[in-house]
Amino acid sequence: MFLAIDCGNTNIVFAIFNNDTPTVWRCQTDEKKTADEYASWLMPLLNHAGITFKDIQSALISSVVPNVNFNLERLCSKYFNVEPHFIKSPNIKTDLDIQLPNPESLGADRIVNSVFAKLNYQLPCVIIDFGTATTFDVININGAYCGGVIAPGINLSLDALHRAAAALPKVSIEKTETVIANTTVTAMQSGLYWGYISIIEGIVSRMETELGSKPSVIATGGLATIFADGTDVINTVDNDLTLKGLKHIHAMNFGKDTVKSVA
Repeated sequence: MFLAIDCGNTNIVFAIFNNDTPTVWRCQTDEKKTADEYASWLMPLLNHAGITFKDIQSALISSVVPNVNFNLERLCSKYFNVEPHFIKSPNIKTDLDIQLPNPESLGADRIVNSVFAKLNYQLPCVIIDFGTATTFDVININGAYCGGVIAPGINLSLDALHRAAAALPKVSIEKTETVIANTTVTAMQSGLYWGYISIIEGIVSRMETELGSKPSVIATGGLATIFADGTDVINTVDNDLTLKGLKHIHAMNFGKDTVKSVA
């Protein structure tokens, strides 16, 4: 059985697939958490799904937090008795042509997203990932990764606004009916929501000009759906994009898809 681990700056996602649909568990990213703590948290969740540690035969990890990698690796070797593979390991092939001056600087999550998107969506395409940062990744008409944009994440912007202005409360991120607001709370919500919609539309428009053709736009991440509701620029929401990419790369490297049903 194959375990995919997606370690981001905010959350770590553990997933086992039931055919094409992953069974997913999340915990907060904590650089101090040990392998034993991961195991004690994960064991009852796996047991509830009818899975034991011995059922896990391989693991592939996408991580953007280097200080967490040791304990994730230790979790896999100590409790699952498997040596995990990392996306950015030299022995893992992705077949992604990364056209950057320093290809090694591209984050593992952006690599995984791009690998899956280039095979499953119309090219050229733009992937918008609503994570700790809001990232835009561009795959050109030839299927090569040609660059992108990194912007502050929505929750980071919300936290910064709340911390820097004593009189402003912390608000939920919601789509407001109008841009012009008549209360402090709705004014903040409007600024966050429609401000980011304007960022999305503006960046994608400029990318289209530079590409010379209209890209398909795929959104992923926890806030993808709410922002897709406010603009026609986003064509598809794929919340499992990274996990699907990990599953594909695992199958590509190890010759067969070792995922089996957990139902």
